[in-house]
Amino acid sequence: MEATPSPRELDILKVLWDLGEASVRQVHEAMCPAGELAFNTVQTLLRIMDDKGLVSHRQRGRAFLYKPRFSRRKLTAQFLQNAFDGALDQVVLSLIETRDTSPDELRDLEKLIADARRKKQASVNAAPIKKKR
Repeated sequence: MEATPSPRELDILKVLWDLGEASVRQVHEAMCPAGELAFNTVQTLLRIMDDKGLVSHRQRGRAFLYKPRFSRRKLTAQFLQNAFDGALDQVVLSLIETRDTSPDELRDLEKLIADARRKKQASVNAAPIKKKR
């Protein structure tokens, strides 16, 4: 995926990631419960996102149903590569330094990292060993 979503397009993607597939009306209602944006604005944004390859659509009756063409995980991987040249440690350090991180949040991050390390090690240990000939 080459296109990078704008902040407003990212808001729409978040709604679609939660809903899966949705009509313009459903996206508008979820995104703008107090009418912050006009229905036509959301509709136009979805058409632009479709042209950019951020979403796809299918028609059901008179309504178009939109769905994201990629996951949060793929967007995160793209961001990591584009902004930090794939350096995971740099993105984590940048995130920690740019916000007031509490000691509890840092402990939670340490636990997440420890859990990820255990899972990665378990998958490495479970991989079949290839014999040399």
